[in-house]
Amino acid sequence: MSKKKLVIGVIGADVHAVGNKILYHAFTEAGFETINLGVMVSQEEFIDAAIESDADAILISSLYGQGELDCRGMREKCDEAGLKDIILFVGGNIVIGKQSFEDVEKRFIDMGFDRVFPPGTSPETAIEALNAMFSAGEGE
Repeated sequence: MSKKKLVIGVIGADVHAVGNKILYHAFTEAGFETINLGVMVSQEEFIDAAIESDADAILISSLYGQGELDCRGMREKCDEAGLKDIILFVGGNIVIGKQSFEDVEKRFIDMGFDRVFPPGTSPETAIEALNAMFSAGEGE
């Protein structure tokens, strides 16, 4: 079985690089082929990289609070680009202010994200979620 390919990066005008590097190493060590786009990545750059690499998932992180604005329309753009089945994860400090995570999660799920992770989520949690989604999809 070939390695599952992930495209990861920090969306928008966000320059928080440390968490991105930690995720890159964790996903790579977990056996994923990980394409790290770094920081200040646009939706189009995520989509282009996913098409170019034939990725199985896009994992977006954000720490500066603008994730909700930066991620709006992402699923639609993926669909238009022919990435209808790509797995979309988002995590970090993705909204401004103190909001209940349940409300934030619902908004991102409604925007077409498959999983939403709160700030401080361990890489292992995302790895487990990815593995579960990949094994659930293998019988299709």
